[in-house]
Amino acid sequence: MMTTIRLISPVDGSVYAERDALPIAAARDAVARARAAQSAWSARPLEERVATVMAGIDALEAMAPEIVPELAWQMGRPVRYGGEFGGVRERAAYMAGIAADVLADEVIEESAQFTRLLAREPQGVVFVIAPWNYPFLTAVNTVVPALIAGNAVVLKHASQTLLAGERLAQAFYKAGVPEDVFQNVVLDHTTTETLIAERCFDFVNFTGSVGGGRAIERAAAGTFTGTGLELGGKDPGYVRSDADLDAAVDGLMDGAMFNSGQCCCGIERIYVHESLYDAFVDKAVAWVRGQRLGNPLEHDTTMGPMAHARFAAIVRGQIADAVAAGARALIDVAEFPADDGGAYLAPQILVDVTHDMAVMREESFGPVVGIMPVRDDAEAIALMNDCDYGLTASIWTADAQAARHIGGQLQTGTVLMNRCDYLDPALCWTGCKDTGRGAALSSLGYHALTRVKSYHLKKA
Repeated sequence: MMTTIRLISPVDGSVYAERDALPIAAARDAVARARAAQSAWSARPLEERVATVMAGIDALEAMAPEIVPELAWQMGRPVRYGGEFGGVRERAAYMAGIAADVLADEVIEESAQFTRLLAREPQGVVFVIAPWNYPFLTAVNTVVPALIAGNAVVLKHASQTLLAGERLAQAFYKAGVPEDVFQNVVLDHTTTETLIAERCFDFVNFTGSVGGGRAIERAAAGTFTGTGLELGGKDPGYVRSDADLDAAVDGLMDGAMFNSGQCCCGIERIYVHESLYDAFVDKAVAWVRGQRLGNPLEHDTTMGPMAHARFAAIVRGQIADAVAAGARALIDVAEFPADDGGAYLAPQILVDVTHDMAVMREESFGPVVGIMPVRDDAEAIALMNDCDYGLTASIWTADAQAARHIGGQLQTGTVLMNRCDYLDPALCWTGCKDTGRGAALSSLGYHALTRVKSYHLKKA
């Protein structure tokens, strides 16, 4: 029986797109074609692969006038932000620029007696399961270096952003990437797990929920298939007593509320030194009241709906539970008349929160942030670590040495100083604890997408 995947737009609740999922036989055939095409693609000179992939990025950017409103309809991001193209270009260009050095042979010895070296070869067929919150940025993190390294790529996009995968395919095909080398497929969960369990792929990259990551690991059990898993976050910000208060408020509140809080490395909890706490909270409330919740297709909208009403319901539930346990909500929902009780959700700031509340420990992935005062660095470190996730942590201070010292005690993948909600493509994108495992971007991203082959050649 055919499964139909429906994309429900958060803008008005309508069915914006629907696609039939591939039956298992067709899915196996797609992977087989990818495997058959991969060797010829990897045999092309590296500079040709780089040029072709970057031409695909050019083609994708040329579609911006169509893609930006599509994103608004699919997952609610306001059109005023222009899509994700700045970040897409930055990440793709960086990975293209380091490819020759990172993928080059590492020669250990070249003498009359021996040639000894380490070579990097593509994994083969890479399966990318991309999320809806940044459907292009998160996909290119793996798709671009995987193709450049000589892999074939099979992309399965989230049902909430079905059209993003199709746009990527159009762009790469226009640039000259063979259609079997890059394939966008629509799969249901059962078929996805079956393909992984059948060892159809040589590497699986997944960005999504902890539950989804566990399902991937279960499916891959015993296959020895490599996996890269980014599974969630509850990223903290810490404002030290020497911080630039206005910069901290602006940076952290944008990090908490941008994209309606639906950012992998968005700020979900803030700890402020007690000497700045009252002033920070007052300025944070004023910042939030300056936002406009509404239709993302209107250019004066700064916050659109959450991607789905069920996601908004989770956040509303966390807020209600926190308030029932003693927290205070500082934003009157009536100030945001577009809040409809569904996907359109007013931003919220909570104080008098504790770590007994889910809103301070469990992923919210929505426009809510809890703010707590702290006495010193030690208390801030303990609270930042009191969480099952570890993706990024943001420290606001005038003292870089102190930030480095604090960062060394944090259980996190990335430490940021005086900024947040940012991914530097030159640095490894990774996490710890329930955030998952693996490495994306930087030179280590290429290491994950290739395997090492050792050569020991005795000449005499």
